[in-house]
Amino acid sequence: MSGIYLHIPFCKQACHYCDFHFSTSMGLKEQTIQAIARELELRQGYLQGQPVRTVYFGGGTPSLLNRQELQLLLETIKELYIVSEDAEITLEANPDDLTPAKLQELRAAGVNRLSIGLQSFHEPHLRLMNRAHNATESLQCVKDAQAAGFSSITVDLIYGIPAPGHAIWHRDLETLFSLGVQHVSCYALTIEPDTALGRWSKKGSFKPAEDEFTAQQFEILLEQMNRHGYVQYEISNFCRPGHESKHNSNYWRGVHYLGVGPSAHSFNGFSRQYNVSHNKKYVDAITQGQVPFELEELTLPDQANDYLLTSLRTIWGCDLRKINQEYGYDFRVRNAAYLQELQEKGLARIEENVLYLTDKGKLLADQITLELFVE
Repeated sequence: MSGIYLHIPFCKQACHYCDFHFSTSMGLKEQTIQAIARELELRQGYLQGQPVRTVYFGGGTPSLLNRQELQLLLETIKELYIVSEDAEITLEANPDDLTPAKLQELRAAGVNRLSIGLQSFHEPHLRLMNRAHNATESLQCVKDAQAAGFSSITVDLIYGIPAPGHAIWHRDLETLFSLGVQHVSCYALTIEPDTALGRWSKKGSFKPAEDEFTAQQFEILLEQMNRHGYVQYEISNFCRPGHESKHNSNYWRGVHYLGVGPSAHSFNGFSRQYNVSHNKKYVDAITQGQVPFELEELTLPDQANDYLLTSLRTIWGCDLRKINQEYGYDFRVRNAAYLQELQEKGLARIEENVLYLTDKGKLLADQITLELFVE
């Protein structure tokens, strides 16, 4: 099985924390969507006939697609690829786009899973992030989606936003749980240099939260998710049992996927491809029958590190036998001292040759992974 990711690089306005590729100008929107459909044709052989189990519209803001644009892309996929009858078809959406009419349109087109970027239910935090919706819309859009018949809904929340204490975060979580959604993705506010928050931070007009504050909010998140019956199956992702995101789980399990659109990435186990992050250059190249991408061939150490990086973030853990058998690295020998240290400090455990991070270890996941990387 494999997946297809479509990057829709358009937004109504720029969120102050986002460094993904997008444009707030809609001048090239129609041409870009036509080019994405054409790239699906040009890349038809990439998945080598593997059945497509997941389709994911990311961005950007895919909920800006009109009915004709969405139908064009989905129909092109179904014409050119072997799509499973029970394929998970996810569309990322902003709350302000999800009117009752829009929700019916999405269902009719074949979208069966919504990923809604709520980020917060607290109005001042939404304004700080320059979100296009307000707190009322955060709440109402989920209820409307449920009423429209969407049974698979995930929402995004952001924590680590500077505040006097944790009361706002507690209220956000209480509101979230009242909605009864099956899946939640929670991310720490990251200050990227080429964003409004990054520039303000450099000038001193914005002060990010301290690491300890953000870590405390993560710990609150873990405790509350567990109390409300959600499983943390990846560091930032929580779900009711059986409601994992199939598409994102593909990434963490090394399943092959095709990425189309400006800035989209593709992976086939042995290489990665990175499409150009420029709408006009992308459209011009596709119009000439060429896909503008950079290719990165993955060496055995790269493949081992990829597996380590993704698997350690998940509930399934990192299978040390797989690293030994497929990539030729015996982690139990070469990292014996460090693995022992992790276990003694309560940061990790090894069961039946599978390495798992503890809740304490998840706070240091990136650091631990770097220490284990194959040189």
